[in-house]
Order: sequence, then C-alpha cells, then structure tokens
Amino acid sequence: MNRAQIVDGVIAAGVAVALVAAGVSGTHRSPDLDVLGYAALAAGGLALAVRRRAPIAVLAVTAVCALAYQVVGFEVPVVAYLFAVYAAVRAGHRIAAVVASVLMLAAVPLALLASGVAGTGAAFTQSRDVLQLAWLIAAGAAGEALRQAERRADEAERTREETARRRADEERLHIARELHDSLTHQISVIKVQAEAVVHLAGKRGEDVPDALLAIRDAGREAARELRATLEALRDDDKDPPRGLDDVPDLVRRVRTTGLDAQLTVEGRCDAVPAAVGRTAYRIVQESLTNVARHAAAATASVRIDHRPGTLVVRVDDDGQATVDSAPGVGLTGMRERVTALGGRLQAGPRREGGFSVQAELPVDPA
Repeated sequence: MNRAQIVDGVIAAGVAVALVAAGVSGTHRSPDLDVLGYAALAAGGLALAVRRRAPIAVLAVTAVCALAYQVVGFEVPVVAYLFAVYAAVRAGHRIAAVVASVLMLAAVPLALLASGVAGTGAAFTQSRDVLQLAWLIAAGAAGEALRQAERRADEAERTREETARRRADEERLHIARELHDSLTHQISVIKVQAEAVVHLAGKRGEDVPDALLAIRDAGREAARELRATLEALRDDDKDPPRGLDDVPDLVRRVRTTGLDAQLTVEGRCDAVPAAVGRTAYRIVQESLTNVARHAAAATASVRIDHRPGTLVVRVDDDGQATVDSAPGVGLTGMRERVTALGGRLQAGPRREGGFSVQAELPVDPA
C-alpha cells in the first residue's frame, strides 16, 4: 500500500466517523430504520478510500448513500458526496460530476419528501442545508484547481527533463565535434608523416624501425576508429576556439606533411562574426586534412576572399580524389556548418584535375 492509498484510507475513515457521529447527534424521523441510516452514512464515507482509482463509481455510491440516509430521515449534510465531486473533477471527469450534481440537486428534495418532510417548500428549504449549490461549486473548483496545478507541475517536470537531456546531448555532441575537428586532423598529420618516412626508407632500401611501423599502423587504426565513433555525433558549436587568425598557422603545419599548401587572402578584412570565422577555419582544416589523407595531391591552395557581406573560402588541390556517393563525416560536417549560417557549400572535382571545396558565408549582421 502506497502513501496515497494510506492517506485516502485515513480520510475515508475520518469522513465515515464524522458522518456517523453527526447521525447519532441528530434527529431521526424514522427510528425503526436507524440501522439502515447508519450503514448508509458509514458506507458513503468509506467509499472515499478508492476515490483515486474509481472516481465515477465513488461518485455514484456516495450519491446513493446520501439519498438513502436522507430518505431514512437522517438530517446530515452530504459531505462524502462533496468529496466525491472533488475527486471526480480532479481526475478529469468534469461532465460526469456536473451531471451527477444536477441530479442530486433535484433528488435531495424528493428524498426529504419521502422521509416525511411536510410540504414541498419545507423540503426545498431543508435541502439547502443538506446540499447547497455553493458547496458543489467549491468542491468542483477545488478539484479543477488542483488538477490544473498537477498538470502544470507534470509539464514543468517533463520540460526540465527534456531541457536537461537536450543540454546533455548538446554538450556530448559539442565534445564529439571538437574531437573530430581537431584530434582527427592531428592524427592524420602523424599518420601521413609516418607513412612518408616508411615510403622513403623503402625506396632507399633502408630498414624501417619497428617503432615507426607501429606509429604508422596505430595512426591508421586510431583515425579509422575515431571517425567511426564520431560519425553520428555532429553538431554546431557556439563557442569557437579557432578563427580566421589561426588559418596561417594551420597552413604552415600542413606544409610539414610534404604538401605544398599556399594561402591567399583577398579583399578588405573587416570584422567577421566569431561563428563565421570558426566555420571558415574548420572548412580549411577539414579540406586540407582530406587532401593529405585521400587526394594524393602535391599542392593545395587556400583562398580567403572578403567580399561585401560575404566571406568566400576556397580550397583547391591537384590530387586524384573524387566525390564519394556517401559523403564522409568531414564533408557532411562542413555542409551542416555552412547551412546553419545561411551560406552555401560546393564541393566536387575540378575540370583541370583535383578537388575543390568552396563555401560562401554571409557576414552581414542582417
């Protein structure tokens, strides 16, 4: 038995005791039927123990019991029925509560007439003491107010859970994108360097140290596993650690892999939004990484063109890469970043050979 059931049981027992006590202290117009009256009083109160599980049934039982002890002659207010109305409205059964209450307002005077009350006027006057419209409205209003409060609380809790889950997902995806954008690049540089040394040593007929072979193989495996792990974890970052000012250093680092990479900056370099600068940096980084990893290129050119309202980033190479029918994580991530800023991305083979990536990023605050 849970806490709510215990509370309902205590309330039901308390109401039953209060009704029976009111019946004992009141006047009875039909003493021969006292046992039936006390049973109806007790049954009406005890029925409230299951008001959460069966509010409609409790509404009906308390109404019948209330009419029964009125017919017997017990002048006791229908307190249990008011509790039942409150429970029914709280459970969302407003129409049933309204219909039952209208019927009760009409049935109570008839029950009083059946009990021996002299005259219709006296019956209606006494019925106001037994069941007042204000009591019904108050019980229904209390049930509706608590139902709305519980619904708002549930909605707030659900919203908090969704917000917390969304923030956790955003943080997880943020970390994943940073890993892909930075760690994959560094691993690729290590792998390309190791492969170049192994290749040169093989051409010269020199023995390749086992440690160098291990570095090459570990770089390949690390790059493969990292890309597989992060493939589904892509999102746009809001706090860029890199920007346009870091592109020259990036190009210089790429040259250490043996790729002849050149940087050209054109146009007036006005203030560029941080998100645009970061996206430009990531496009250059990912493009150069793909060139070093896949293109078998000897040269690459990076061109950053500051145009009115637009920043154009273009990376060309003279390698052998082609567009795969299933884009990799890097190209998909670049497209997502550019699209999120309202820009355009074009990527594909060049007519003169090699591969080209061009992004147009809006920098106009409007």
